[in-house]
Amino acid sequence: MNTPASPVLSGTGLVKTFGPTVALGGVDLAVGRAEAVAIMGPSGSGKSTLLHCLAGIMRPDRGEVRLLGDRIDDLGERRRSALRRSRFGFVFQFGQLLPELPADENVALPLMLGGTARREAVAAARAWFGPLGLAGLEGRRPGELSGGQAQRVAIARALATRPAVVFADEPTGALDQTTGHDTMRLLVEATRHNGASLVVVTHDPGVANWCDRTVEVRDGRLLTPFPGAA
Repeated sequence: MNTPASPVLSGTGLVKTFGPTVALGGVDLAVGRAEAVAIMGPSGSGKSTLLHCLAGIMRPDRGEVRLLGDRIDDLGERRRSALRRSRFGFVFQFGQLLPELPADENVALPLMLGGTARREAVAAARAWFGPLGLAGLEGRRPGELSGGQAQRVAIARALATRPAVVFADEPTGALDQTTGHDTMRLLVEATRHNGASLVVVTHDPGVANWCDRTVEVRDGRLLTPFPGAA
């Protein structure tokens, strides 16, 4: 797949160093609307740093990050935090659900943090449970869910604010192969159905195969094209 002409999200000339270590050495990446992009690479290659820069979690030392054409890397921390709550969704390797909250409130949390009243936020959250195969689990706490169920709750939470982009960092890393397969299918289908783009960091080619396009990061640089990529 070619680089999108009018990307939803783009990073241009991204450079990030940690002391003498160059984590990103001038990376360009653009993600189209409802496109799923996998970022692969060995440990320490810079793939997670790239995700963090694209998601506004950290600022690049040089370069630009744009969302829907607007530059976001130069925003202050408060505005970037608000952007992460409203325009981005996140799925992490271990879900990072709050153990004291039931599943529906975990999903509703980004909405409540954005100012939506609790009752309205929980009602909106519960609407995700049926489509993601979680009906009947709304009141269970994370400790009462299987690993796959917990990751589906995390997917619902990521999509609850109707984000422009969902970022997933090793989303199947803590799951067995079959559960991971089902989780990736749901993640890709749900984000695409809701018009969101998806950026997945993974070391697993089986996970990357679910995406529309794969790029590889090595030693802080993007290899183009990725061997075997579409």
